[in-house]
Amino acid sequence: MKLTINTQKKHGTINPKLHGQFIEFLGDCIDNGIWVGRNSEIPNVDGLRLEVVESLKALEPPVLRWPGGCYADTYHWRDGIGDPAKRPVTFNENFGTYQLDPHQFGTDEFMKFCDLIGAEPWININLLSGTVREMQEWLEYCNRQQPISLAAERRQNGHTDPYDVKYLGIGNEVWGGGGFMTPQQYAAKYREYALAVPTFKTQPTDDDTIYKIASGPDGNKPRERVAWTKALLQSLASYRQPAIDALDLHFYNWNIEHPADTPTQFSEDDWFRVIDQAQELDDVLTEQETLIAEGLAHMPIPESSLDQRLTHLDLVVGEWGNWHRTAFTAQPALFQQVTMRDAITTAVSLNILQSHCETVTMACVAQTVNVLNSLILTDGPATVLTPNYDVFMLYKGHRNGHVLELNPTTSSKTLLTFASIKENVITLSVINTDLANADTLSINFEQTVTNITAQTLHAAHMTDYNSATHPDLIRRQDLPLTTAVTTNHTLSVPAASVSTFQFKYV
Repeated sequence: MKLTINTQKKHGTINPKLHGQFIEFLGDCIDNGIWVGRNSEIPNVDGLRLEVVESLKALEPPVLRWPGGCYADTYHWRDGIGDPAKRPVTFNENFGTYQLDPHQFGTDEFMKFCDLIGAEPWININLLSGTVREMQEWLEYCNRQQPISLAAERRQNGHTDPYDVKYLGIGNEVWGGGGFMTPQQYAAKYREYALAVPTFKTQPTDDDTIYKIASGPDGNKPRERVAWTKALLQSLASYRQPAIDALDLHFYNWNIEHPADTPTQFSEDDWFRVIDQAQELDDVLTEQETLIAEGLAHMPIPESSLDQRLTHLDLVVGEWGNWHRTAFTAQPALFQQVTMRDAITTAVSLNILQSHCETVTMACVAQTVNVLNSLILTDGPATVLTPNYDVFMLYKGHRNGHVLELNPTTSSKTLLTFASIKENVITLSVINTDLANADTLSINFEQTVTNITAQTLHAAHMTDYNSATHPDLIRRQDLPLTTAVTTNHTLSVPAASVSTFQFKYV
């Protein structure tokens, strides 16, 4: 394959929050995964599994979404604060989890975890079984600087300074487990909650500090997702328009119609089918971008200049990743192994999200630990980094970069490319979906560059995966650098691989 990289043709800035993460009280994601307890023999930081903390600290996830997911709509935040010995024990039926919930990992533990790994918190409120007042008090506990009773309670629980939570999800999948609502029902609920969100201003001219995220459509339902977004925006336009910053779309790469295809046992046809399916996300985002633009264009102009008109709405993808059929019956709930196929589709998805950076501002892979498209798996005391972890590490160079236009002069059915530029460094990611054959990529630059980094991730066999007994079976490796200072570079990429190269102008 041959292509030309033109740095004069660039668009958008890749928000680092497109590399966000998502954790939920589901299966062993938090309890037994992230949280092992302060008295555990497993090395920990105040109950947080040390190896998970260190691995994510190295990754530097920009944003972390919690407590759900579906769990958010059964979660009452007061159950998870104060003396751990006095916290209630409830039963968690979230998505087949079916286990006791001792609430040892709550708001303060989550905020500490975010601080340790360098992530901004995104909290989802309980819209289904909670109340407006419960939401208000949770935010006051988290963010209030002034010496109110809730701020004093936070200080008593060990945190003097406010947490400065910015990202607020108002409802989760309200069309499904979040209430089976219609768009009209949700719009009415959203108006109530959004109006009650504290602003945390210190004077009238300050900006609102809370970024309000509305529940968007089910991305896996082609007809429903179109109808949902249209009807929701029409409902929000029907009278005075509430404050809203983003619409949260969820999209999974479903692999549920082929019973013989499991996370670790599949055919070559299955390999290509699942990879091809992941590319549907591009069409879904384009469709939703159009619907949002059309909906905003029809927002009525308020009668008073003191009233707001909704003119801009970000698109976020709060949940995404591979979801294989066997996860539905797995124990712990939604556990699935991660092979090179999952790593390829993760890279494909990141390419798509980054290419839509002018409209898509955040995205969270589901989920970070032990659930679905995980970056980390735990097995008793062992912590295992999956191939997905390496993909996210390979893609760190794209954060805050500008998307570059790539002009192929010869095409390839098996090579997928994405490039960005930040200052004078070009980061190029190359996916080779061919199972058997390595490939070469010839690149023409507009001026002389030198190759400064080259790494790849590939497996000996398509069904290989990392485990407690073989934790490094699939790990990113350095490739030889093309040391010439020239406008033309030829790269070699292994079969079934994700590779990232960086070039610097000289």
